[in-house]
Amino acid sequence: MDHRYESSETLRNKCAACYRQFNKMEHLVDHMRTSYHSVHEPMCVVCKKHCRSFESLREHLIGPLPKADCERIFKKRGCDICLTILGSRSALRAHKESCQLSHSNNGVLYRMAKLGIQDDLMIENSRGRVVALACKMVGGGSDGSLDLCARVCLIDEHERILFHSYVAPNLPVTNYRYETTGIRPEHLRDAVPLKQVSRKIQDYLCNGEPIWQIRSRSGRARILVGHDLGHDLKCLDLEYPAIMIRDTSIYPPLLKTSKLSNSLKYLTKAYLGYDIQTGVQDPYDDCVATMKLYMRMKSQAHKREDYPLATDPQNRNNFASWRQSELERIMTPPKILEISRSDYYCWCLDP
Repeated sequence: MDHRYESSETLRNKCAACYRQFNKMEHLVDHMRTSYHSVHEPMCVVCKKHCRSFESLREHLIGPLPKADCERIFKKRGCDICLTILGSRSALRAHKESCQLSHSNNGVLYRMAKLGIQDDLMIENSRGRVVALACKMVGGGSDGSLDLCARVCLIDEHERILFHSYVAPNLPVTNYRYETTGIRPEHLRDAVPLKQVSRKIQDYLCNGEPIWQIRSRSGRARILVGHDLGHDLKCLDLEYPAIMIRDTSIYPPLLKTSKLSNSLKYLTKAYLGYDIQTGVQDPYDDCVATMKLYMRMKSQAHKREDYPLATDPQNRNNFASWRQSELERIMTPPKILEISRSDYYCWCLDP
């Protein structure tokens, strides 16, 4: 709608984040109470509209029914990987060289990893704060549909391998899924038992902190990155506090517009610019992809706030019912947006 034909009352009731319009100010306040708009949402550089996810922003810019003005500018100067709009076409060309990442190969370390378990010193002497984990599963059960961890990889934030081993499952393997795993019976014959692998990884993640005492992000415990980590940790029979987990399959900015998970294969192609999981799959490739996604999400330059989450005690009265009259009569949509906070932990807040 052309703003020249909007009444001042309509503009007063227009959300300053997503631009939804409401007939009454009280309806806008109700919307803000439940929308959790914040500086951490993906935002269109052209019109400044907030989107719930990068997929929503992608549709806004280049979807089936994009915003016309934004689409026109994006087609000229927009990066289809990170969705940034650059100042000129030459700036876009230079930007894309660094934005379109490629699969890393750590040479000797990577080739050694394929041989089996790594030297203990590689995992025990590492002091990194962030690690990525990925598993490859074979099949168990009468029909081979039960996932059993048969290979696991752990890397640090520099994509160096900390641990990479075949794993001996607790149950008999009935389907090696060779076409995608590349795993044969001889690989698991002398493999490390699952219980030993799980204990080693958990000890490394906790980094000297008892697991039941890990309550904040400021301790010694390490941040764990991965895709569908709930499934991987279950198959490893390993527990780890949710506060220290960064899962690309459930991170709100990386979800579909339907709020369902995207595959790691799609996320890597869409947001990093290269392909993985073609043919035989290597857990190292998955580790690298999730670490790159984490670093890309973490590096976003969002406005810093003392209390960035809606659940922070200092924000509990921002939209309290007893403030309804004040919010309706005194505050403008931009002022209401200023007191709105996110309902998820943005990875840019990690140290």
